[in-house]
Amino acid sequence: MSAEGGTKAIIAALSANLGIAATKFGAWFLTGSSSMLAEAIHSVADSGNQLLLLVGGRQAKKKATPEHPFGYGRERYIYAFIVSIVLFSVGGLFALYEAYHKIQHREPITEWKWVPVVVLVVAIALESYSFRTAIKESNHTRGTTSWVDFVRRAKAPELPVVLLEDAGALVGLVLALFGVGMTLITGNGVWDGIGTGAIGVLLVAIAAILAVETKSLLLGEGANPETVTQIERAVLAGDGIERIIHMKTLHLGPEELLVAVKIAVPRSENAEEVARHIDETESRIREAVPIARVIYIEPDIFRTQRTPDDAVTAAPPATA
Repeated sequence: MSAEGGTKAIIAALSANLGIAATKFGAWFLTGSSSMLAEAIHSVADSGNQLLLLVGGRQAKKKATPEHPFGYGRERYIYAFIVSIVLFSVGGLFALYEAYHKIQHREPITEWKWVPVVVLVVAIALESYSFRTAIKESNHTRGTTSWVDFVRRAKAPELPVVLLEDAGALVGLVLALFGVGMTLITGNGVWDGIGTGAIGVLLVAIAAILAVETKSLLLGEGANPETVTQIERAVLAGDGIERIIHMKTLHLGPEELLVAVKIAVPRSENAEEVARHIDETESRIREAVPIARVIYIEPDIFRTQRTPDDAVTAAPPATA
């Protein structure tokens, strides 16, 4: 669901941004407004970012190879990280440069005065549609999680990226409308520069948030607490498992989870019984958590003296 919803949100955002970018460039050409140029570059950067996310989703579907035995699921994280860099450099830094230039050279808007206002109002309407689509698709996977936690804990990067981009775009359009409007009212081009600078600061902040979150995914995040609990219950639900000695999880991609668990088995069991219980445990884990596609289970005898790894006990003994 997250991959499908993410693709739908990306396409909606891409369609909106391409149209918006063209109209903003037209308004900048007619009026010379730096806010319009900054917003046009912002829309171009967003369009490029959405293309990158689509490429990342496509690359992630490649089959595993001997060189990459766990597949290419993390391609989606890599491309999301590139998006944050593009947003910072192309969008944020360019807008800050334009703001500095405009404040130094405060030309008022003297021709086609109301064109940028019309363009910005239309752009707000189009971005609102894109933002609404992203919210609707996010709600399928967000559940009761707050929006802040959703952005921070989501393992699929596309929806949080589109959400932040669209939210930033809407706020940026309002800032541009403020800058252009004040320039038209006062005849002082400094307001255009101030609006452009505010857009630049906004884009740099969003890029920083995206970089931090996607960096965490690239480093490797474990399953969320709810998923860990489901796995623990599945492991302990069958016979022949005394307890979980320790367990670790790692997302190989948004929809692919690696589970490594050391279990305590009865001393009296023979190898055939242990193997059967391991197979049954794997089946229960996959039924409880379908994205747990790579599972390693190590049988052991529980001892009071444990290694440092074994000290990280994931669950108490199984009850009869």
